[in-house]
Amino acid sequence: MTGSTPRRTVLAAAVALAAGAVVTASGGPAAATGGPAAASGGPEAAPGAAPRPRQGPHLVDNQAWTSPAQWRSGAAHGVRVEEGRRPGIVIGRPAGTADYTDPHTHRSATWEYAVWTSPLHRSTVPATEAVAHWNAHTPAGTWLQVELLGTYSDGSATPAYVMGRWTAGDGEADIRRTSLDGQGDGRSSISTDTFAIDTPATGLRLAAYRLRVTLYRPPGSRLTPTVWRLGAMASDVPDRFTVDASTPTYAGELEVPGYSQEIHKGQYPQYDNGGEAWCSPTSSQMIIEYWGRRPSPADLAWVDPSYADPQVPQAARGTYDYQYQGCGNWPFNAAYAATYRDLNAVVTRLGSLNDVERLVRAGIPAITSQSFLAGELTGAGYGTSGHLMAVTGFTEDGDVIAHDPAAPDDAAVRRVYRRREFENVWLRTKRHNASGNVASGTGGVCYLYWPTDPTPGQRTALASAGIR
Repeated sequence: MTGSTPRRTVLAAAVALAAGAVVTASGGPAAATGGPAAASGGPEAAPGAAPRPRQGPHLVDNQAWTSPAQWRSGAAHGVRVEEGRRPGIVIGRPAGTADYTDPHTHRSATWEYAVWTSPLHRSTVPATEAVAHWNAHTPAGTWLQVELLGTYSDGSATPAYVMGRWTAGDGEADIRRTSLDGQGDGRSSISTDTFAIDTPATGLRLAAYRLRVTLYRPPGSRLTPTVWRLGAMASDVPDRFTVDASTPTYAGELEVPGYSQEIHKGQYPQYDNGGEAWCSPTSSQMIIEYWGRRPSPADLAWVDPSYADPQVPQAARGTYDYQYQGCGNWPFNAAYAATYRDLNAVVTRLGSLNDVERLVRAGIPAITSQSFLAGELTGAGYGTSGHLMAVTGFTEDGDVIAHDPAAPDDAAVRRVYRRREFENVWLRTKRHNASGNVASGTGGVCYLYWPTDPTPGQRTALASAGIR
C-alpha cells in the first residue's frame, strides 16, 4: 500500500550485487578499455555553487553542475559541452569502447562511451550520507552511469561508487536501469541510491567528492545521451526520535491533480507487484502534471485501455529499478520527472515545514518521504515503513494539505494532516516500529520538481532550500 522497501534510512538494504560487466574497481564498465581514473586535484567547489544554509537542527549541502562554465570546469574525455537554453554535455568523440552484460536481461553488448568528471566539491557539511541525482535525455539504445568518488575526513579515498545505471526506456535496445548494492569498503557502503558512513559514531565523514558520469551508445551511432544537471545532496542528520516544532507562516493551497496508487492494485505486477507499492511514481506523476506535462498517447499505448489513470502505470514503469525491484529509488524518480519537457528535478533534505511553506508559497510542491505507525499520523488510516506523498498546501491553522496516493480512490487523495505529527514523522531519523524495535526515518528527504524557467520568486524559494 505504501511503497517499496526503502533504502538505508528506512530499513536495512538487501545485499544483491548486480554482476556481469567487464568492470573497474567501481563495478562499472567505463574504464574497461581505458576510461580515465579519478583525478586527485581540482578546485574545492564549482563556479556558481549554491549556498548551503543551516536548515533546522541539521545541515544539508546541495551541489549541482548545470551551466556551460560549470561543465567546462570538469575533466572531459570524449564529452562535448552543448550551450543553448538548456546547457548540457553529450558524446562528442568517444573515448573508447566497453563491454557490458546486463545482469537483468543477460544480454552482452559493446558500447562507445565518453566520460565527464566534476571538479572536487568540498562539502560544507562533513556528511554521513549522500544521494546523487541527474537530469538527462537518453534516446533509445543509450544510457549513463553516475559514480561518486569520495574523500573521507581523514584524507583517504572511498571506492568509486556506482550511484546508478540509468536510461529512460526499457525497450529491446535498452539496458535495464539499476542500482548496485553490495558496494562497500568496511567504512561506507551503498544502499540502493544512498551513500552512507557505516558507523557515524566513529566521527568519520564524507568530506569531499567528485561525480563522474559516463555516457554510452552503440558503436557507430550518432545518438547520444544529454545530461543537463548532475548533482548530489550530502547531509549529516543527527539521530533523533523527535524534532522541534515549527511555527506556521503561510496558508494556501496549490491545485494539484490527485491520483490514487490503490486503484492500480494488481496491475502490472512485474513493476513491484502493482499499484499498492507505487507511492513514489504516483506522487511524481501528480507533480509532473501540476507543471502541465503529461505522457503522450504513444507513451501510454501499452497500458490496458480499461485502466483508469494510465499515466500512473507509465510512471511506475519509468521509475522501476530492476535491482531494487521497486519504484521507490529516489534519483530514478527525479530522473523520470526530468524526462518531461523543461523540468528540473532534485533529491534533497529540508529542515522544517517552514522550508516547504516557502516553496509552496512560490508555487512549488514538495514530495516528502516518511514512515510511521498507524496511530502516529491522525487520519492516514495506515502505518508504513516508507511512503511518499506530495505536500500541496497549508491550512489557516498551519496543518499540512497533502496529496496522499495511499487513498482508496482519486477523490480521497487530498488529505489534511496535523502539522506537528506530520513534521515529526517526516524529519525524525529514529522511530519505533510495530514490533517495538528501533527503526530508521528519512530525516526530511524530499523531491523537488520545477520548470527550467522559474519565476524570480521560485528561484528565491529554491535558493532558500540550497537549490540552484
